Amino acid sequence: MIKITNFSKKYDKSTYYSVKNLNLEVKDGEVFGFLGPNGAGKSTTIKALIGVLPITEGTIEIDGIDISKKPIEAKKLIGYVPDNHAIFENLTGREYINHVANIYRVPSEDVEKVVEKYLDIFGLRFAYDNPIKSYSHGMKQKICVIGSLVHNPKVWVLDEPLTGLDPQSAYQLKLAMKEHAAAGNTVFFSSHILDVAERLCDRVCIIKKGELQGVYDTDELRKDKVTLESVFMDIIAK
Repeated sequence: MIKITNFSKKYDKSTYYSVKNLNLEVKDGEVFGFLGPNGAGKSTTIKALIGVLPITEGTIEIDGIDISKKPIEAKKLIGYVPDNHAIFENLTGREYINHVANIYRVPSEDVEKVVEKYLDIFGLRFAYDNPIKSYSHGMKQKICVIGSLVHNPKVWVLDEPLTGLDPQSAYQLKLAMKEHAAAGNTVFFSSHILDVAERLCDRVCIIKKGELQGVYDTDELRKDKVTLESVFMDIIAK
């Protein structure tokens, strides 16, 4: 579902690569964790993956579609939850969701199904017709999540999605991620919370200083009685 081939990114005035020669394949039906310390290149990779940043070298494909050559077609397949929750704060929650649905040309009845499900799951029904600028940090995160799912994307990309969520909402989001992957879609998310990634993901990769350090099957780690935390710390300590 995601194929990253020899991807490198260098910002215009920089003398070094933020990400260098990254090769990665993520399957459909998989929850995949993208892990690394601050400054490792996670957000740069994610922004290139969703078509926000241009690619310096290499290719990124979404379900066989090159994001650089056919950006609109590829972006139709992606739902994205950013780490900064930059959304239209003067809109109400309802107006924001309808705006996103219109962009993706989602029929109103399909929008209603998604909204009805997740408003109750995330406890947002009381604020749905209030301006987003009145929302708390966690509420903004939740409305972003609903907006990212309104078109039932094949690839759901989340950048640090659990930050600012209360325990109940974090639990519900993790269930939603599992459910989305179980329906044959792909969930790709970055996180600093290693124990969550270990429990939630089918596989994870670790990136450091813009370079891939390894890809790990969480079931295999458990069979070998090795924790993801120990693997991560060994890599970072090198």
